[in-house]
Amino acid sequence: MFGVIGLASLVLGYIGFERLLAVRPETAHDPYDVLYYDLQLFVLSAEPFQNAGPYPWQLQVARFTAPLFTLLAVAETGRLLLAAEIRRLRARRARDHVLVCGDSQFAHMLADRLFADGERVVVVRSEPFGPLEYRQRRYLGVVGDPTSPEVLRGAGLPLAHTIYACTDDADRNHAIANTASRLVQDRRQPPRVYVQVHDPEMCLSLQARRLGAAGSSRLRLDYFHVDDVAARALHRHHPLPPATGRPTRVLIAGTGPFRRALLVETARHWRARRADTPPGHLVTPLRVDLVAPDASTELALAASRYPFLTTVCQLAAYNLDLDRLVELAPLERDHYDRIYICAPEETSGLQFVLDTPALWQGAESSVFVPVYRQAALAAAFHGDSRHDLLDEVHGKLRLYPVLTRACDARLIAEDLTERLARLIHDRYLQAQQRAGVRPGDAPAMVDWSRLPESLRRANRAHVQDIAAKLLNLGCVVAPRHGSTGDASAAGLAIDDRIEELARLEHERWCRERRGEGWTYGEPRDDARRRHPALRPWDELTPEVQEQNREEIRALPDVLSDNGFELIRLAPAMPAQRRGPGNVR
Repeated sequence: MFGVIGLASLVLGYIGFERLLAVRPETAHDPYDVLYYDLQLFVLSAEPFQNAGPYPWQLQVARFTAPLFTLLAVAETGRLLLAAEIRRLRARRARDHVLVCGDSQFAHMLADRLFADGERVVVVRSEPFGPLEYRQRRYLGVVGDPTSPEVLRGAGLPLAHTIYACTDDADRNHAIANTASRLVQDRRQPPRVYVQVHDPEMCLSLQARRLGAAGSSRLRLDYFHVDDVAARALHRHHPLPPATGRPTRVLIAGTGPFRRALLVETARHWRARRADTPPGHLVTPLRVDLVAPDASTELALAASRYPFLTTVCQLAAYNLDLDRLVELAPLERDHYDRIYICAPEETSGLQFVLDTPALWQGAESSVFVPVYRQAALAAAFHGDSRHDLLDEVHGKLRLYPVLTRACDARLIAEDLTERLARLIHDRYLQAQQRAGVRPGDAPAMVDWSRLPESLRRANRAHVQDIAAKLLNLGCVVAPRHGSTGDASAAGLAIDDRIEELARLEHERWCRERRGEGWTYGEPRDDARRRHPALRPWDELTPEVQEQNREEIRALPDVLSDNGFELIRLAPAMPAQRRGPGNVR
């Protein structure tokens, strides 16, 4: 519309001046004079207007629309010149927003997804934003070094509820977390900080070190890798199809980085399905075949880190190169319910799948190819019915865009603290059901998704207190490496101090409950916040005391489920470390 007004004014002005000067023979003119007079309309001046009218209607219209165009142009220029400053001011004053730091592709995709989900988003990056980018994305942006306290303060970090550090440099992501920790120290409810780590082994190691330090910092901090998040998302979007009368068969082929996360989450998905199956209904076994030159080594490493794999799956290794996959006997004889091709180079992996019809024939449902840089190609294959540009081979071919699926704030928020808290609750449910308590008999006897937020906080506080328990035991958390460390020594340390640790856990729980406004009372009354266990340890019933002991004994199993183990380093400490994070 803006350009139409200017063009119409120019054309009508030219026609109007030609007709006006044609009836004034005393005024000599040529086309250049007419054009000059026409341009003068845009600056509120034109020589022919020094003589009285009448004027042609075209000129009457142009003498008003041309100055209007000039005013609009001045206003738009001022808006563009001040836009960056206005956005900087709005970002500084933002509150209860999400802060995304980084110039990476993942940071851009995450910010777009958060904005689409209704979040107020502020982006901090080093590269300047263009005017059209501001208009297209419509979220606030701050240009500068995301590790700088001044830049982060200008992006409203002290009042943000979540911060994502997603640059391509992992060390800069750590620097952002360090700066955030300093800027929010005085805040009663500090934000959650999620730091992207690009190496999966380093990510697990940092999670272990964070778990050991959680009690000394109020900051809710976690490290994540896009493969782990995308693998969890995969089975939510594409659950495994159940087989009838035979094991469900899955093939994972290749040496790509996605295979470990895929193997672990496939087993977790099947375990959850088995747990959710009503009594009396049979869940078929899950068979997972791994094909790679190092398949035997990889399966041994995965099983040593995640012991539950061997209890959930029937695992088999085939030490073959990817290009020899068609020689695999089960591919032709038994077929697979799902095939994953995790090539180290995604283009060659996709080319292999496109050029190997035997894979399509050997898959009962789909052949999945994880891709990182080819999200647009995945969309070309899997658009809606009107925008499918490429054939999916009768639904057999599925390109899985890892970065796109990893941009799920809800899954990133299911951090290590959340997963451990949920696992603790699941074990509590199982123990209570074995004791004869039925689901729904108490507020805590429900699935995690329906658990009241106050009880979720209690489980998270239990996880936050693991650091204090470890110090008391003289133990640390480390990624599992099979026989590495002395697991028996850690178990013996727990057995030696089980009574003291159970007592400390009960005292922590009492502090947390009283902080929520609960008091002692019998019988339990959730509406009035009265609980019969809110009393000293020595006054508890033997059943409640044993429940606290079981929570302590379960600690190694809870950690091992997420790939960690307890390592005994030193004699047990005589006192528990206290920190502001011990009570949440």
